[in-house]
Amino acid sequence: MSRFPYRYIVAVAFLFGLFMDLMDLTIVNVALPTLGREFNIGHSTLEWIVTGYLLSLAVWIPASGWIGDKVGTKKTFIFALAAFCVGSALCGFAQGGEQLVAFRIIQGIGGGMMTPVGTAMLFRAFPPAERARAALILTIPTVVAPAVGPVLGGYLVDYVNWRWIFFVNLPIGVVGLVFSALFLEEHTEPTAGGFDLPGFALSASGLALVLYSLSRGPEAGWGTLEVLGTGIVGVVAFAALIWVELHTAQPMLDLRLYKDRMFRSASIVFFIASASLIGAFFLLTLFLQELRGLSAIQTGLILLPQAVTVVMFAQVSGRLYPKVGPKRLLAFALLLFAISSGVMVWVDIDTPIWMIIGILCLRGVAMAFTFIPLQAAAFARIAPPSIGRASSLFNTDRQVGSSIGVALLATVLSERLIAHAPQTAAIAAAKAGATPALAKAAAVQASVSAFHEAFLAAFVLALVGVVLTLLIHDEDAASTLHAPASAAVAE
Repeated sequence: MSRFPYRYIVAVAFLFGLFMDLMDLTIVNVALPTLGREFNIGHSTLEWIVTGYLLSLAVWIPASGWIGDKVGTKKTFIFALAAFCVGSALCGFAQGGEQLVAFRIIQGIGGGMMTPVGTAMLFRAFPPAERARAALILTIPTVVAPAVGPVLGGYLVDYVNWRWIFFVNLPIGVVGLVFSALFLEEHTEPTAGGFDLPGFALSASGLALVLYSLSRGPEAGWGTLEVLGTGIVGVVAFAALIWVELHTAQPMLDLRLYKDRMFRSASIVFFIASASLIGAFFLLTLFLQELRGLSAIQTGLILLPQAVTVVMFAQVSGRLYPKVGPKRLLAFALLLFAISSGVMVWVDIDTPIWMIIGILCLRGVAMAFTFIPLQAAAFARIAPPSIGRASSLFNTDRQVGSSIGVALLATVLSERLIAHAPQTAAIAAAKAGATPALAKAAAVQASVSAFHEAFLAAFVLALVGVVLTLLIHDEDAASTLHAPASAAVAE
Protein backbone atom coordinates (compact mmCIF):
# COMPACT_ATOMS: atom_id res chain seq x y z
CA MET A 1 0.00 0.00 0.00
CA SER A 2 2.97 2.34 0.54
CA ARG A 3 3.40 2.71 -3.20
CA PHE A 4 -0.26 3.47 -3.68
CA PRO A 5 -0.97 7.26 -3.55
CA TYR A 6 -2.58 8.08 -0.21
CA ARG A 7 -5.32 10.15 -1.85
CA TYR A 8 -6.63 6.98 -3.48
CA ILE A 9 -6.47 5.09 -0.16
CA VAL A 10 -8.73 7.81 1.25
CA ALA A 11 -10.99 7.48 -1.78
CA VAL A 12 -11.35 3.69 -1.36
CA ALA A 13 -12.14 4.02 2.36
CA PHE A 14 -14.74 6.70 1.66
CA LEU A 15 -16.32 4.62 -1.09
CA PHE A 16 -17.27 1.91 1.42
CA GLY A 17 -19.18 4.35 3.60
CA LEU A 18 -20.73 6.41 0.84
CA PHE A 19 -21.82 3.28 -1.04
CA MET A 20 -23.72 1.99 1.99
CA ASP A 21 -25.23 5.39 2.74
CA LEU A 22 -26.57 5.93 -0.78
CA MET A 23 -27.62 2.33 -1.40
CA ASP A 24 -29.57 2.36 1.84
CA LEU A 25 -31.80 5.22 0.69
CA THR A 26 -32.89 3.55 -2.56
CA ILE A 27 -32.98 0.00 -1.20
CA VAL A 28 -35.45 1.14 1.47
CA ASN A 29 -37.60 3.12 -0.97
CA VAL A 30 -38.62 0.05 -2.99
CA ALA A 31 -39.61 -1.71 0.25
CA LEU A 32 -41.94 1.06 1.49
CA PRO A 33 -45.22 -0.49 0.26
CA THR A 34 -44.19 -3.86 1.75
CA LEU A 35 -43.31 -2.19 5.05
CA GLY A 36 -46.68 -0.44 5.01
CA ARG A 37 -48.47 -3.76 4.69
CA GLU A 38 -46.15 -5.57 7.14
CA PHE A 39 -46.64 -3.06 9.95
CA ASN A 40 -50.09 -1.74 8.90
CA ILE A 41 -48.92 1.87 8.67
CA GLY A 42 -49.97 4.74 6.38
CA HIS A 43 -48.13 7.24 4.18
CA SER A 44 -47.27 9.58 7.07
CA THR A 45 -45.32 6.89 8.94
CA LEU A 46 -43.81 5.54 5.73
CA GLU A 47 -42.61 9.05 4.98
CA TRP A 48 -40.82 9.11 8.33
CA ILE A 49 -38.96 5.87 7.55
CA VAL A 50 -37.26 7.95 4.85
CA THR A 51 -37.45 11.39 6.47
CA GLY A 52 -36.38 10.11 9.92
CA TYR A 53 -33.15 8.84 8.42
CA LEU A 54 -32.60 12.04 6.45
CA LEU A 55 -33.42 14.09 9.56
CA SER A 56 -30.84 12.19 11.61
CA LEU A 57 -28.29 12.80 8.87
CA ALA A 58 -29.06 16.51 8.90
CA VAL A 59 -28.75 16.67 12.72
CA TRP A 60 -25.38 14.91 12.91
CA ILE A 61 -23.73 16.20 9.74
CA PRO A 62 -23.12 19.68 11.27
CA ALA A 63 -21.50 18.17 14.37
CA SER A 64 -19.30 15.85 12.34
CA GLY A 65 -17.05 18.67 11.10
CA TRP A 66 -16.10 19.67 14.63
CA ILE A 67 -15.84 16.05 15.84
CA GLY A 68 -13.54 15.15 12.93
CA ASP A 69 -11.33 18.19 13.47
CA LYS A 70 -11.17 17.72 17.27
CA VAL A 71 -11.11 13.93 17.75
CA GLY A 72 -9.53 13.03 14.41
CA THR A 73 -10.97 12.18 11.02
CA LYS A 74 -9.87 8.53 11.18
CA LYS A 75 -11.48 7.85 14.57
CA THR A 76 -14.65 9.70 13.57
CA PHE A 77 -14.96 7.89 10.26
CA ILE A 78 -14.48 4.48 11.89
CA PHE A 79 -17.07 5.34 14.57
CA ALA A 80 -19.50 6.42 11.83
CA LEU A 81 -19.08 3.14 9.95
CA ALA A 82 -19.64 1.17 13.17
CA ALA A 83 -22.75 3.20 14.13
CA PHE A 84 -24.22 2.70 10.66
CA CYS A 85 -23.70 -1.07 10.89
CA VAL A 86 -25.28 -1.26 14.36
CA GLY A 87 -28.25 0.81 13.17
CA SER A 88 -28.66 -1.43 10.12
CA ALA A 89 -28.71 -4.56 12.29
CA LEU A 90 -31.32 -3.03 14.61
CA CYS A 91 -33.50 -2.04 11.63
CA GLY A 92 -33.38 -5.63 10.43
CA PHE A 93 -34.79 -6.81 13.78
CA ALA A 94 -37.50 -4.08 14.04
CA GLN A 95 -40.94 -5.31 15.15
CA GLY A 96 -43.04 -2.25 14.24
CA GLY A 97 -43.16 0.96 12.22
CA GLU A 98 -42.27 3.26 15.13
CA GLN A 99 -39.38 0.98 16.10
CA LEU A 100 -38.08 1.01 12.55
CA VAL A 101 -38.20 4.83 12.43
CA ALA A 102 -36.23 4.95 15.71
CA PHE A 103 -33.59 2.54 14.44
CA ARG A 104 -33.34 4.46 11.16
CA ILE A 105 -32.47 7.53 13.25
CA ILE A 106 -29.63 5.55 14.89
CA GLN A 107 -28.50 4.47 11.44
CA GLY A 108 -28.54 8.12 10.40
CA ILE A 109 -26.07 9.04 13.15
CA GLY A 110 -23.44 6.96 11.35
CA GLY A 111 -24.51 8.13 7.91
CA GLY A 112 -24.51 11.74 9.09
CA MET A 113 -20.86 11.55 10.13
CA MET A 114 -19.54 9.38 7.28
CA THR A 115 -20.26 11.66 4.36
CA PRO A 116 -18.87 15.03 5.56
CA VAL A 117 -15.83 13.52 7.28
CA GLY A 118 -15.11 11.37 4.22
CA THR A 119 -15.57 14.36 1.91
CA ALA A 120 -13.22 16.45 4.04
CA MET A 121 -10.58 13.70 3.96
CA LEU A 122 -10.96 13.37 0.20
CA PHE A 123 -10.73 17.06 -0.63
CA ARG A 124 -7.78 17.53 1.71
CA ALA A 125 -6.00 14.69 -0.13
CA PHE A 126 -6.80 16.09 -3.61
CA PRO A 127 -5.44 19.58 -4.48
CA PRO A 128 -7.87 22.10 -6.04
CA ALA A 129 -6.74 21.39 -9.60
CA GLU A 130 -7.73 17.73 -9.11
CA ARG A 131 -11.10 18.36 -7.45
CA ALA A 132 -13.02 17.40 -10.58
CA ARG A 133 -11.09 14.12 -10.52
CA ALA A 134 -12.17 13.59 -6.92
CA ALA A 135 -15.75 14.38 -7.94
CA LEU A 136 -15.53 11.67 -10.60
CA ILE A 137 -14.38 9.20 -7.97
CA LEU A 138 -17.40 10.15 -5.86
CA THR A 139 -19.57 9.39 -8.88
CA ILE A 140 -18.80 5.66 -8.47
CA PRO A 141 -20.87 5.14 -5.31
CA THR A 142 -23.21 8.00 -6.21
CA VAL A 143 -24.25 6.07 -9.33
CA VAL A 144 -23.65 2.40 -8.58
CA ALA A 145 -25.24 2.39 -5.11
CA PRO A 146 -28.60 3.88 -6.18
CA ALA A 147 -28.57 1.48 -9.15
CA VAL A 148 -27.86 -1.60 -7.05
CA GLY A 149 -30.23 -0.54 -4.27
CA PRO A 150 -33.60 -0.87 -6.04
CA VAL A 151 -32.73 -4.13 -7.83
CA LEU A 152 -31.14 -5.78 -4.81
CA GLY A 153 -33.85 -4.41 -2.54
CA GLY A 154 -36.56 -5.62 -4.88
CA TYR A 155 -35.07 -9.10 -5.03
CA LEU A 156 -34.69 -9.33 -1.25
CA VAL A 157 -38.23 -8.04 -0.61
CA ASP A 158 -39.87 -10.30 -3.22
CA TYR A 159 -37.86 -13.50 -2.80
CA VAL A 160 -36.08 -13.45 0.58
CA ASN A 161 -37.29 -11.12 3.34
CA TRP A 162 -37.48 -7.34 3.69
CA ARG A 163 -35.19 -7.52 6.75
CA TRP A 164 -32.24 -8.35 4.50
CA ILE A 165 -32.36 -4.88 2.92
CA PHE A 166 -30.71 -3.79 6.20
CA PHE A 167 -28.59 -6.86 6.94
CA VAL A 168 -26.90 -6.54 3.53
CA ASN A 169 -25.02 -3.47 4.84
CA LEU A 170 -23.11 -5.50 7.42
CA PRO A 171 -20.47 -7.26 5.25
CA ILE A 172 -19.74 -4.01 3.36
CA GLY A 173 -19.41 -2.12 6.63
CA VAL A 174 -17.09 -4.70 8.21
CA VAL A 175 -14.73 -4.64 5.22
CA GLY A 176 -14.77 -0.83 5.30
CA LEU A 177 -13.98 -0.82 9.03
CA VAL A 178 -10.98 -3.13 8.62
CA PHE A 179 -9.61 -1.22 5.61
CA SER A 180 -10.01 2.15 7.32
CA ALA A 181 -8.41 0.96 10.57
CA LEU A 182 -5.39 -0.43 8.69
CA PHE A 183 -4.65 2.26 6.13
CA LEU A 184 -6.17 5.66 7.01
CA GLU A 185 -3.99 8.30 8.64
CA GLU A 186 -5.22 10.43 11.53
CA HIS A 187 -5.80 14.15 11.00
CA THR A 188 -6.84 16.80 13.52
CA GLU A 189 -7.13 20.59 13.37
CA PRO A 190 -5.51 22.49 16.28
CA THR A 191 -8.02 25.34 15.81
CA ALA A 192 -11.09 23.14 16.35
CA GLY A 193 -12.06 24.86 19.63
CA GLY A 194 -14.88 23.71 21.94
CA PHE A 195 -18.18 22.05 21.02
CA ASP A 196 -20.94 24.49 20.03
CA LEU A 197 -23.80 23.04 22.11
CA PRO A 198 -26.29 25.92 21.43
CA GLY A 199 -25.73 25.59 17.69
CA PHE A 200 -26.19 21.83 17.80
CA ALA A 201 -29.41 22.09 19.84
CA LEU A 202 -30.92 24.83 17.67
CA SER A 203 -30.15 23.09 14.35
CA ALA A 204 -31.50 19.74 15.56
CA SER A 205 -34.70 21.15 17.07
CA GLY A 206 -35.38 23.59 14.22
CA LEU A 207 -35.22 20.97 11.48
CA ALA A 208 -37.14 18.34 13.48
CA LEU A 209 -39.99 20.75 14.25
CA VAL A 210 -40.32 22.07 10.68
CA LEU A 211 -40.36 18.55 9.21
CA TYR A 212 -42.88 17.39 11.82
CA SER A 213 -45.15 20.30 10.94
CA LEU A 214 -44.95 19.50 7.22
CA SER A 215 -45.68 15.81 7.74
CA ARG A 216 -48.63 16.33 10.11
CA GLY A 217 -50.26 19.18 8.18
CA PRO A 218 -52.38 17.11 5.75
CA GLU A 219 -53.84 14.86 8.46
CA ALA A 220 -54.17 17.20 11.46
CA GLY A 221 -54.97 20.41 9.53
CA TRP A 222 -52.68 23.32 8.80
CA GLY A 223 -54.44 25.66 11.23
CA THR A 224 -54.20 23.39 14.27
CA LEU A 225 -51.99 24.31 17.21
CA GLU A 226 -49.98 21.11 16.75
CA VAL A 227 -49.01 21.92 13.16
CA LEU A 228 -48.88 25.71 13.24
CA GLY A 229 -47.13 25.81 16.61
CA THR A 230 -44.36 23.35 15.77
CA GLY A 231 -43.79 25.03 12.40
CA ILE A 232 -43.45 28.52 13.89
CA VAL A 233 -41.17 27.34 16.72
CA GLY A 234 -39.02 25.50 14.16
CA VAL A 235 -38.61 28.64 12.04
CA VAL A 236 -37.79 30.69 15.16
CA ALA A 237 -35.15 28.07 16.09
CA PHE A 238 -33.58 28.43 12.64
CA ALA A 239 -33.51 32.23 13.00
CA ALA A 240 -31.90 31.88 16.44
CA LEU A 241 -29.39 29.43 14.98
CA ILE A 242 -28.25 31.98 12.40
CA TRP A 243 -27.76 34.66 15.06
CA VAL A 244 -25.92 32.32 17.45
CA GLU A 245 -23.59 30.91 14.79
CA LEU A 246 -22.67 34.34 13.47
CA HIS A 247 -21.80 35.49 17.02
CA THR A 248 -19.80 32.42 18.08
CA ALA A 249 -16.01 32.33 17.70
CA GLN A 250 -15.93 28.60 16.81
CA PRO A 251 -19.43 27.77 15.48
CA MET A 252 -20.58 24.26 14.65
CA LEU A 253 -22.05 25.56 11.41
CA ASP A 254 -19.56 28.16 10.19
CA LEU A 255 -22.05 30.32 8.32
CA ARG A 256 -19.27 32.83 7.63
CA LEU A 257 -18.10 30.44 4.93
CA TYR A 258 -21.13 31.60 2.95
CA LYS A 259 -19.29 34.87 2.41
CA ASP A 260 -17.45 33.00 -0.33
CA ARG A 261 -19.65 33.50 -3.39
CA MET A 262 -18.83 30.15 -5.02
CA PHE A 263 -19.51 28.12 -1.88
CA ARG A 264 -22.73 30.06 -1.19
CA SER A 265 -24.09 29.73 -4.71
CA ALA A 266 -23.19 26.04 -5.02
CA SER A 267 -24.89 25.34 -1.67
CA ILE A 268 -28.11 27.05 -2.76
CA VAL A 269 -28.24 25.11 -6.04
CA PHE A 270 -27.36 21.85 -4.24
CA PHE A 271 -30.26 22.40 -1.82
CA ILE A 272 -32.82 22.72 -4.61
CA ALA A 273 -31.31 19.91 -6.71
CA SER A 274 -31.40 17.54 -3.71
CA ALA A 275 -34.99 18.47 -2.86
CA SER A 276 -36.10 17.92 -6.45
CA LEU A 277 -34.20 14.66 -6.95
CA ILE A 278 -34.97 12.82 -3.68
CA GLY A 279 -38.52 14.16 -3.41
CA ALA A 280 -39.47 13.03 -6.92
CA PHE A 281 -37.77 9.66 -6.33
CA PHE A 282 -40.00 9.12 -3.27
CA LEU A 283 -43.10 9.88 -5.36
CA LEU A 284 -42.04 7.68 -8.26
CA THR A 285 -41.45 4.61 -6.09
CA LEU A 286 -44.94 4.85 -4.58
CA PHE A 287 -46.49 5.52 -8.01
CA LEU A 288 -44.94 2.45 -9.62
CA GLN A 289 -45.85 0.05 -6.82
CA GLU A 290 -49.10 1.38 -5.39
CA LEU A 291 -50.79 2.48 -8.62
CA ARG A 292 -49.05 0.46 -11.32
CA GLY A 293 -49.03 -2.64 -9.11
CA LEU A 294 -45.39 -3.46 -9.83
CA SER A 295 -43.36 -5.63 -7.50
CA ALA A 296 -40.32 -4.31 -5.66
CA ILE A 297 -37.86 -6.00 -8.02
CA GLN A 298 -39.77 -4.81 -11.10
CA THR A 299 -39.53 -1.27 -9.73
CA GLY A 300 -35.79 -1.73 -9.17
CA LEU A 301 -35.24 -2.93 -12.72
CA ILE A 302 -37.17 0.06 -14.09
CA LEU A 303 -34.94 2.40 -12.06
CA LEU A 304 -31.72 0.67 -13.17
CA PRO A 305 -31.37 2.36 -16.61
CA GLN A 306 -31.34 5.75 -14.87
CA ALA A 307 -28.15 4.78 -13.03
CA VAL A 308 -26.61 3.34 -16.21
CA THR A 309 -27.26 6.70 -17.87
CA VAL A 310 -25.47 8.50 -15.04
CA VAL A 311 -22.42 6.24 -15.53
CA MET A 312 -22.42 6.92 -19.27
CA PHE A 313 -22.66 10.69 -18.91
CA ALA A 314 -20.44 11.14 -15.82
CA GLN A 315 -17.30 10.96 -17.97
CA VAL A 316 -18.89 13.40 -20.43
CA SER A 317 -19.65 15.79 -17.58
CA GLY A 318 -16.10 15.44 -16.25
CA ARG A 319 -14.56 16.21 -19.64
CA LEU A 320 -16.85 19.17 -20.26
CA TYR A 321 -16.39 20.70 -16.81
CA PRO A 322 -12.95 22.33 -17.42
CA LYS A 323 -14.08 23.61 -20.82
CA VAL A 324 -17.64 24.74 -20.11
CA GLY A 325 -17.51 25.56 -16.40
CA PRO A 326 -20.12 24.78 -13.73
CA LYS A 327 -22.75 27.42 -14.51
CA ARG A 328 -24.00 26.17 -17.88
CA LEU A 329 -23.69 22.51 -16.90
CA LEU A 330 -25.84 23.08 -13.82
CA ALA A 331 -28.45 25.14 -15.68
CA PHE A 332 -28.74 22.34 -18.25
CA ALA A 333 -29.02 19.72 -15.48
CA LEU A 334 -31.76 21.51 -13.52
CA LEU A 335 -33.69 22.13 -16.74
CA LEU A 336 -33.63 18.38 -17.42
CA PHE A 337 -34.85 17.74 -13.86
CA ALA A 338 -37.75 20.11 -14.50
CA ILE A 339 -38.64 18.55 -17.86
CA SER A 340 -38.52 14.99 -16.49
CA SER A 341 -40.77 15.91 -13.54
CA GLY A 342 -43.14 17.86 -15.77
CA VAL A 343 -43.55 14.97 -18.22
CA MET A 344 -44.66 12.74 -15.32
CA VAL A 345 -47.87 14.79 -15.21
CA TRP A 346 -48.97 12.90 -18.35
CA VAL A 347 -47.97 9.44 -17.10
CA ASP A 348 -50.81 7.23 -15.92
CA ILE A 349 -51.42 3.55 -15.20
CA ASP A 350 -51.54 2.69 -18.92
CA THR A 351 -48.37 4.53 -19.98
CA PRO A 352 -45.87 2.05 -21.51
CA ILE A 353 -42.99 1.18 -19.19
CA TRP A 354 -40.42 2.10 -21.85
CA MET A 355 -41.67 5.71 -21.73
CA ILE A 356 -41.17 5.83 -17.95
CA ILE A 357 -37.67 4.40 -18.41
CA GLY A 358 -36.99 7.12 -20.99
CA ILE A 359 -38.01 9.80 -18.49
CA LEU A 360 -35.73 8.23 -15.89
CA CYS A 361 -32.82 8.18 -18.34
CA LEU A 362 -33.36 11.91 -18.82
CA ARG A 363 -33.05 12.30 -15.06
CA GLY A 364 -29.88 10.21 -15.19
CA VAL A 365 -28.29 12.70 -17.57
CA ALA A 366 -29.36 15.52 -15.24
CA MET A 367 -27.75 13.77 -12.27
CA ALA A 368 -24.44 13.36 -14.11
CA PHE A 369 -24.38 17.06 -14.98
CA THR A 370 -25.28 18.04 -11.40
CA PHE A 371 -22.98 16.02 -9.13
CA ILE A 372 -19.60 16.60 -10.76
CA PRO A 373 -19.82 20.39 -11.27
CA LEU A 374 -21.18 20.97 -7.75
CA GLN A 375 -18.70 18.72 -5.97
CA ALA A 376 -15.77 20.08 -7.97
CA ALA A 377 -16.61 23.78 -7.74
CA ALA A 378 -18.06 24.22 -4.25
CA PHE A 379 -14.74 24.09 -2.34
CA ALA A 380 -12.69 25.93 -4.97
CA ARG A 381 -11.83 28.86 -2.69
CA ILE A 382 -12.08 27.22 0.75
CA ALA A 383 -8.79 27.14 2.71
CA PRO A 384 -7.60 23.64 3.80
CA PRO A 385 -8.13 24.25 7.56
CA SER A 386 -11.79 25.10 6.86
CA ILE A 387 -12.56 22.16 4.58
CA GLY A 388 -13.90 19.99 7.43
CA ARG A 389 -16.50 22.55 8.49
CA ALA A 390 -17.23 23.51 4.89
CA SER A 391 -17.92 19.85 4.12
CA SER A 392 -20.26 19.64 7.13
CA LEU A 393 -22.10 22.75 6.00
CA PHE A 394 -22.34 21.60 2.38
CA ASN A 395 -23.60 18.13 3.31
CA THR A 396 -26.04 19.59 5.86
CA ASP A 397 -27.41 21.69 3.05
CA ARG A 398 -27.83 18.57 0.89
CA GLN A 399 -29.56 16.55 3.58
CA VAL A 400 -31.85 19.38 4.65
CA GLY A 401 -32.77 19.85 1.00
CA SER A 402 -33.50 16.12 0.65
CA SER A 403 -35.59 16.09 3.84
CA ILE A 404 -37.56 19.18 2.82
CA GLY A 405 -38.05 17.75 -0.68
CA VAL A 406 -39.50 14.47 0.61
CA ALA A 407 -41.62 16.24 3.25
CA LEU A 408 -42.89 18.86 0.80
CA LEU A 409 -43.83 16.50 -2.03
CA ALA A 410 -45.26 13.89 0.37
CA THR A 411 -47.36 16.67 1.88
CA VAL A 412 -48.62 17.77 -1.54
CA LEU A 413 -49.46 14.14 -2.38
CA SER A 414 -51.33 13.62 0.90
CA GLU A 415 -53.23 16.90 0.50
CA ARG A 416 -54.28 16.08 -3.03
CA LEU A 417 -55.29 12.51 -2.14
CA ILE A 418 -57.56 13.96 0.55
CA ALA A 419 -58.88 16.60 -1.86
CA HIS A 420 -59.73 13.99 -4.49
CA ALA A 421 -61.39 11.61 -2.02
CA PRO A 422 -64.83 13.34 -2.18
CA GLN A 423 -64.58 13.34 -5.97
CA THR A 424 -63.92 9.60 -5.88
CA ALA A 425 -66.91 9.01 -3.62
CA ALA A 426 -69.17 11.12 -5.83
CA ILE A 427 -68.12 9.24 -8.94
CA ALA A 428 -68.62 5.93 -7.22
CA ALA A 429 -72.10 7.01 -6.04
CA ALA A 430 -73.04 8.26 -9.50
CA LYS A 431 -72.04 4.92 -10.87
CA ALA A 432 -74.08 2.99 -8.33
CA GLY A 433 -75.31 0.06 -10.28
CA ALA A 434 -72.25 0.17 -12.52
CA THR A 435 -69.75 -2.63 -12.37
CA PRO A 436 -67.25 -2.72 -9.46
CA ALA A 437 -64.48 -2.46 -12.03
CA LEU A 438 -65.73 0.98 -13.15
CA ALA A 439 -65.97 2.22 -9.57
CA LYS A 440 -62.44 0.97 -8.89
CA ALA A 441 -61.15 2.65 -12.06
CA ALA A 442 -62.66 5.95 -10.92
CA ALA A 443 -60.89 5.65 -7.55
CA VAL A 444 -57.58 4.85 -9.23
CA GLN A 445 -57.91 7.82 -11.57
CA ALA A 446 -58.47 10.13 -8.61
CA SER A 447 -55.23 8.82 -7.06
CA VAL A 448 -53.40 9.29 -10.36
CA SER A 449 -54.55 12.91 -10.42
CA ALA A 450 -53.12 13.43 -6.93
CA PHE A 451 -49.75 12.02 -8.05
CA HIS A 452 -49.81 14.26 -11.13
CA GLU A 453 -50.25 17.34 -8.97
CA ALA A 454 -47.38 16.23 -6.71
CA PHE A 455 -45.11 15.79 -9.75
CA LEU A 456 -46.19 19.25 -10.89
CA ALA A 457 -44.86 20.58 -7.58
CA ALA A 458 -41.57 18.77 -8.28
CA PHE A 459 -41.50 20.47 -11.71
CA VAL A 460 -41.88 23.91 -10.10
CA LEU A 461 -39.15 23.06 -7.59
CA ALA A 462 -36.69 22.20 -10.37
CA LEU A 463 -37.60 25.37 -12.30
CA VAL A 464 -36.63 27.39 -9.24
CA GLY A 465 -33.29 25.58 -9.40
CA VAL A 466 -32.79 26.62 -13.02
CA VAL A 467 -33.23 30.27 -12.03
CA LEU A 468 -30.83 29.89 -9.09
CA THR A 469 -28.02 28.64 -11.35
CA LEU A 470 -27.71 32.29 -12.42
CA LEU A 471 -25.94 32.81 -9.07
CA ILE A 472 -23.03 30.62 -10.22
CA HIS A 473 -19.96 32.44 -11.61
CA ASP A 474 -17.45 30.28 -13.48
CA GLU A 475 -14.52 32.52 -12.57
CA ASP A 476 -15.05 31.64 -8.89
CA ALA A 477 -14.18 28.02 -9.71
CA ALA A 478 -11.05 28.90 -11.73
CA SER A 479 -8.68 26.85 -9.51
CA THR A 480 -10.64 23.65 -10.30
CA LEU A 481 -10.63 24.17 -14.06
CA HIS A 482 -6.90 23.79 -14.61
CA ALA A 483 -6.73 19.99 -14.92
CA PRO A 484 -9.12 18.00 -17.12
CA ALA A 485 -11.35 15.73 -15.08
CA SER A 486 -10.99 13.01 -17.69
CA ALA A 487 -7.49 12.47 -16.37
CA ALA A 488 -9.13 10.54 -13.56
CA VAL A 489 -8.86 7.41 -15.64
CA ALA A 490 -5.20 7.93 -16.36
CA GLU A 491 -3.87 7.13 -12.87
